Amino acid sequence: MTVDVLSRAAPAERRARIAVAVLFFTNGALFANLLPRYPQIKADLGIGNAAYGLAVAAFPAGAITAGLAAGMAIRWLGSARAAVAGTLLTGAGILAAGLADSVAMFAAALFVAGAMDSVTDVAQNAHGLRVQRRYGRSIINSFHAVWSIGAVVGGSMAAAAIALGLSRGQHLTISAVVFAIAACVALRFCLPGPDTEPAAEPDAGGREERRPERTATGRRTVYVLAALVLIATAGTLVEDAGSSWATLYLSNSLHASVTLAAFGYIALVGAQFIGRLVGDRLVDRFGQRAVARTGGLIAAVGMGLALAVPTVSGTILGFAAAGFGVATLVPAAMHEANELPGLKPGSGLAIVSWLMRLGFLLSPPVVGLVADATSLRVGLLVVPFAGLLALLLAGMLQTRRR
Repeated sequence: MTVDVLSRAAPAERRARIAVAVLFFTNGALFANLLPRYPQIKADLGIGNAAYGLAVAAFPAGAITAGLAAGMAIRWLGSARAAVAGTLLTGAGILAAGLADSVAMFAAALFVAGAMDSVTDVAQNAHGLRVQRRYGRSIINSFHAVWSIGAVVGGSMAAAAIALGLSRGQHLTISAVVFAIAACVALRFCLPGPDTEPAAEPDAGGREERRPERTATGRRTVYVLAALVLIATAGTLVEDAGSSWATLYLSNSLHASVTLAAFGYIALVGAQFIGRLVGDRLVDRFGQRAVARTGGLIAAVGMGLALAVPTVSGTILGFAAAGFGVATLVPAAMHEANELPGLKPGSGLAIVSWLMRLGFLLSPPVVGLVADATSLRVGLLVVPFAGLLALLLAGMLQTRRR
């Protein structure tokens, strides 16, 4: 693919990079502001565990329902405008969920928020990859690291609001307004113009440069796209294992204290954040393929050993190894999907994001069923399995950047 490689990023590209980082930050912070309010919402609505579980599942259900429409939104509005529009509507949906006075309204608001979040997710990644092409080197992992920071800040904002005694309406209105303003300001500094590459002009010798062609989707494109979905799903399987099961496994199966048990998830997301901070340099030096293979091996061996010889400290280190190992998988899959020939702009990203979210929705009940039939230790074999899956499929990724 022909791109403009910048030996040194121009001011416009540097501003665009900051703007995309702001979009990722706001996306991570918005939903994280609502999560700590869930217990209070559940109590106020007077619902049981089953009804609560169905209600909160509306968020990923909305994301899955609207996920494939993200590509159309990008082609209609442009990736930057689609990301900002999705951010504004996500904030409105989250505010409505916080103010809901019935289970039906709560679920409906979460459905809308999830649908808009999926559009934002695809659009901000599309624009981030556009900025990356202008840079001529990998920067996409740094955006995902900023998303993690946003999630931490959003959760901290919610904790502070609860400590200060702010109502849900006051707290979530502040959150929605602050991040809406941030997103709108960021839009001013995003890259202008269409998301597609312009047609190539003849060179000095009269020959036309080779340029990307959007042709009918070939069989190999379908195979590669399927592999990219599995690579991204491998990353989300590990993330879900940490968020849904790490604390339970450490406290119930290994009898760790409540405080110590929390470090399973903390170790995973902390190591994942570090992996994304260093991921761009590793990708530029060794290529997506080598980084994904090494990461998959680290995740498989680290968590495999932790499950084979179960100890509290070993399991925490195992989750850390898994988080570090899969840190670049989702950004890598999104980058490759965005470069696939034969697909309309944004379509590859939308398909990978959509099917990845479907795997994210299905993985908790699958692990739960395996845990009920055997043990949670056996259910957590999904983590080393995900590492092996990444190791086997990494051949579909690029070597060094072309």
